[in-house]
Amino acid sequence: MSYGPLPKRVDPRKLAEREVRIQGLASLNGMPRLSSYLVEEEGEITVDLLFSLDPQRIRTVSGSAQGRVYMTCQRCLEPVEVVVEASFNLAVAPSEEVAKTLPRHYDPLIVEDEDVELWSVVEEELILNLPVVPYHDDCSIQTSFGEIAPEDAKSKKPNPFSVLAKLKANTDKS
Repeated sequence: MSYGPLPKRVDPRKLAEREVRIQGLASLNGMPRLSSYLVEEEGEITVDLLFSLDPQRIRTVSGSAQGRVYMTCQRCLEPVEVVVEASFNLAVAPSEEVAKTLPRHYDPLIVEDEDVELWSVVEEELILNLPVVPYHDDCSIQTSFGEIAPEDAKSKKPNPFSVLAKLKANTDKS
């Protein structure tokens, strides 16, 4: 199945009445808040959303978004590839008051105007699903910085406890 670009703005109420499915690609360049968590802004997110009416005639948006992004590994500070996935189970509400009356299994999507910025909705869900601490499973952690002292330099240093060892040896002989 081929995906085209995801529309930026849609009217979820009209789409739900017609039970429209939108499948498309959203560029990371168009998601500035999500990009602020990433090392690079290149890439695309695959989005599959179904706008429909549930049995109670509530307008809903369900589906998923997924893609691969690069974040900073918190162990080695190098880029790490992260698979990010978000699931949507939204109910369209015209106001906060109406959103409070929705069934609990829906997250509210408050649409005061006719259109909603679809990319922002996808972006918010993806941000919520980013790992708090991204890291490589097998990265090597750099534990020392600067030059390492040679082994023979360490061995030439006198041991400060050698005097105690001599005293102990002398008391053992007595």
